[in-house]
Amino acid sequence: MSDTPAPPVILGDEPGSFPHGVLAERHPAIIQQVREAFPYGPDIHRSLDALLDNCTKGVIEPLSDGAPDRDRWRTWGLDAYAGRTWFDVPWLWSESYFYRQLLQAVGYFTPGPWQGIDPFRPFKLAELDAPETDEELAALDTLEGRPVGERARALLHGSLWGNRADLGFRLSDGEAEKRAAVTGLVADDSEKLWSLLPVTSAAAAADTYTGAGTETGTRTGTGSETGTGTGTGTETGTSADAGAGTATGTGTATGTGTGTGTLCLVADNAGRELIPDLLLAAHLLAHGRCDRVVLHVKPYPYYVSDATTADVVDALRKLTAARGAAADFGRRLWAAMADGTLTVRAHPFSAAPLPYAAMPDDLRAEFAAASLTIVKGDLNYRRLVGDSRWRPTTPFADVTAYFPGPVAALRTLKSDVITGLDTGTEAALVAAEGQRWRTGGTHALIQVRE
Repeated sequence: MSDTPAPPVILGDEPGSFPHGVLAERHPAIIQQVREAFPYGPDIHRSLDALLDNCTKGVIEPLSDGAPDRDRWRTWGLDAYAGRTWFDVPWLWSESYFYRQLLQAVGYFTPGPWQGIDPFRPFKLAELDAPETDEELAALDTLEGRPVGERARALLHGSLWGNRADLGFRLSDGEAEKRAAVTGLVADDSEKLWSLLPVTSAAAAADTYTGAGTETGTRTGTGSETGTGTGTGTETGTSADAGAGTATGTGTATGTGTGTGTLCLVADNAGRELIPDLLLAAHLLAHGRCDRVVLHVKPYPYYVSDATTADVVDALRKLTAARGAAADFGRRLWAAMADGTLTVRAHPFSAAPLPYAAMPDDLRAEFAAASLTIVKGDLNYRRLVGDSRWRPTTPFADVTAYFPGPVAALRTLKSDVITGLDTGTEAALVAAEGQRWRTGGTHALIQVRE
């Protein structure tokens, strides 16, 4: 890693702090939401009651001997933290283990009728089917005929702002979606991002956009792009590693296979965030900015809204069933999945309670071989830079120096962790909002380390 010493990792032991509120308020609210979402029987209700009592008043308990992932969690620190309260271990670890134990409580890992049933699926599907989602898909048609660069910027900002308010965030902050997003970014390395995904001359010559299938995102105000989607979801699937190819569609840009290699896109939320992520992938493939996209998702339901393989399929079905440009995108993405141009990866470490600095060798090799890795969302940002209270002006390049290849972070701010701000930006934020700017979900950033 870099020579910049990391502050102590964040704990949840300070009453009144954001992490303490997540453990003491958000987690109980999630248990209640899950309880009401399914007609669970008495045994699962008792398990949920026990988890509620344990996570608020008890201590961390080890997994049973028969748990399929017991050895993995022991490697990830379970032996060291068992017997301590949920508030006295690293916040990232405590949060992650809560979701693992919630799945256990609802029978996700246990043979029986509830095995493999995502407890968050009703929330995710409700968001995917919401009128707001249809409005955002219809907005794709308004971008027809716009210059390619403008469509690309709109799509990038759609992917960025889609991260604004995931389901877990909204459960603990009911006012989140009512607060207006601040269109100016606290850090904006978007030009550097595009420079790492250059359009080859052959791809530029082959660009055949004729209207349908234009990129996503919507424009607000003057001279600024922003997306409106929010995401949710979680589920998993198996990794797929196929050769590079290209997806084509009638009246859309046709990929040329002359891009600069593989893009790893580490997804965050499903639903209204995952759809803009997929549209961004489609744009990059179609315009020769990469030959292949590997979409990293979670291996099982996690943090309420984190995307899994099942959520990717749901998003693609939503697109293909839509009208106009959205349907065209859906068909192209479906074809890209079929020919291996777009693949899905659900590595176990994607749901680990550890920073990416501790990633295993096989995942490190994948990221090292990519032209660029785009890391989406607040949780992935915490894992990328380390879940510590860094000085906001700590250089992003320093704290990500360990990462094996070029990396970009697209994130709306929903926790205390932040790096890479200049002094003037931090001062202005504090003067205007105190420290609320860190956690309110109204500010966003694009940061890149080459």
